[in-house]
Amino acid sequence: MTVIEAKVHRSSARNARMAFILTAVIVGVLSAVVAAAYWHPIVALFVGALIGVPTGGLVWLLVRIWPVIRLLWWWTPETLLSAGLLTGWVQLANHTSTVVTLIVVALVVGVPAGIGPVRRQVKAWGWCLVVRHRLRVCFAQFIIANQSGSLPLILWARPTPVGERVWVYLRPGLSAKDLESRLDKIAVTCHASTVLIERAGESNAAYLRFDIKRREVLNARVGSPLVDAIDRNAPVSASPLTVPTALDLPDVDTPTITLPAQGKPTRKPATTANGSKPAASSASSLPDDDTSDWI
Repeated sequence: MTVIEAKVHRSSARNARMAFILTAVIVGVLSAVVAAAYWHPIVALFVGALIGVPTGGLVWLLVRIWPVIRLLWWWTPETLLSAGLLTGWVQLANHTSTVVTLIVVALVVGVPAGIGPVRRQVKAWGWCLVVRHRLRVCFAQFIIANQSGSLPLILWARPTPVGERVWVYLRPGLSAKDLESRLDKIAVTCHASTVLIERAGESNAAYLRFDIKRREVLNARVGSPLVDAIDRNAPVSASPLTVPTALDLPDVDTPTITLPAQGKPTRKPATTANGSKPAASSASSLPDDDTSDWI
């Protein structure tokens, strides 16, 4: 079984080599410049080399084992849980009798299995562990990775009333739009009904939240206390509600609306072409009772 892909292995080796060279040169030069203020320049060069080369080797090691660190991160919850259970079993077997050990194991296993709420919580957290690995299978099988072959980083998961919620950090070369076109395949891989993707933060488009829905919680019957408050001996109204039908227009009472009286509009004086008001017309010099020329 291939633990680390060949593409990821080659990319890690190339990045580690470049990181070693850059770190060794930069740290060595800076150390030599500082040491030249106290010793001879030749001695300062040797001091810079003695500091830069080990520092570059440490950076090379971190970059080189990053794929292994990421693989261990994927299995961190299972590793810690297994280590805790194994340590507890060994300590319990070494410090107690066989009868006490069996009783404690029966309680640890029986209580979660016999109590409904505890059993459901254990099952929900178990699905969180399973979903993290199912998403990793999706990313490795049919979701495009970046050029170096590194997959998105699956951070953590927690149960929700309808399924699980997983936080994922995308690597360069992948966006939320690329994942939205494959939601049906992700749902099939995670053994879920539907999957929704949205940004977990407004400031970073690479930080996403996967809402995995595998059950419906809004279709259950809920008991209402209002039913018990109804008096069963209360009389029922015998007169049914009559709704008028086949109304004619004369049968409809229409309100009378009185509009306010409007005055005669005033006549505005005309203006000339240049915008100035014309001089008073000769008609204004006529007597008030002589209006024959106006008709």
